[in-house]
Amino acid sequence: MQDAIGDDVSKAVLVAYCSLINEYRQFPNDAAGLAALVQWASDDVAVIVFEASGAYHRELERHLSRRGLTFAKVDPRQARRFAEAIGRVAKTDRLDAEMLARMGAALQLEPTVAQPEVVADLRDLLVFRRGLIKDRTAARTRLKMARQVLANALLRDGRKWVPEPT
Repeated sequence: MQDAIGDDVSKAVLVAYCSLINEYRQFPNDAAGLAALVQWASDDVAVIVFEASGAYHRELERHLSRRGLTFAKVDPRQARRFAEAIGRVAKTDRLDAEMLARMGAALQLEPTVAQPEVVADLRDLLVFRRGLIKDRTAARTRLKMARQVLANALLRDGRKWVPEPT
């Protein structure tokens, strides 16, 4: 089994557990917290494991990639199934971090291949574009149903933000 750090990522904090030294740490999920996590992470640790958690994990992933650290980004469903398999159904940040470290150690997870930052930026823009298209579609539907003059005007103004495809 390899040593691993499990990192439970949330909007405000990163809760980390290092299996090598059996220790928990909590860091703010900002630039200073990411730097402190990297400094705390031992060179002896084979992998840092975290769940793909939408926007909250992206900066952690970028930071680890820039520093050349090995990490494994796992599907939250896979992590949940692993937790159930080892009898850890309780959900706290500390338990999740420990479970992710144990998962990384037991399964000897393959490192996630870091993509260039421009690819991550383009993916973020694509997600943003898809959201705007969904909003445009919803606005069209609401416009058909709007009976109030003010609601109708607001919906028409909002459609200017997402132009029709040409």
